[in-house]
Amino acid sequence: MSRVPEDLWELFYGYLQAEGLELDDLEMVGQDRVALLRVVVDMEGGVGVDRLAETSRGLARLLDEDNRFQKSYTLEVTSPGLERKLRRPEHYAKSIGREVVVKTHQEIEGERAHRGTLESADEVACVIAVDGIDRKIPLSAIASARTVFRWEPAAKPGAKGR
Repeated sequence: MSRVPEDLWELFYGYLQAEGLELDDLEMVGQDRVALLRVVVDMEGGVGVDRLAETSRGLARLLDEDNRFQKSYTLEVTSPGLERKLRRPEHYAKSIGREVVVKTHQEIEGERAHRGTLESADEVACVIAVDGIDRKIPLSAIASARTVFRWEPAAKPGAKGR
């Protein structure tokens, strides 16, 4: 994975804001023959498939006009999904109160894997309640993090609260 140029972030940010969308994340994956440019967008209430397709076409036109890529690339426009990756401080802030899984580079309180409720987050660290105990984890110590989506069993048809 490589860093995406800041000016590309700015180019997309302005366009997406005008379209009523939030630029949630941007990453370049692979540098061999064809790079993957992944653009993650979001909005209140979520982003539907038709809106993603429309946004993809708009961003592709923007990139064609900009002419910044001299090699082949694939553009992927997606939404954060039910189990979103947490990569930037803003992602953590949006996920406060949700269950998360965090893996750290080194042990923190004897563990490298931390699963619990995200209690708070700022630009430097997050606090996760693991088994009822708050665990402060510096963002710089995090190798990977994501939210957890749990499917709740549906009520049985015809069953009433007893």
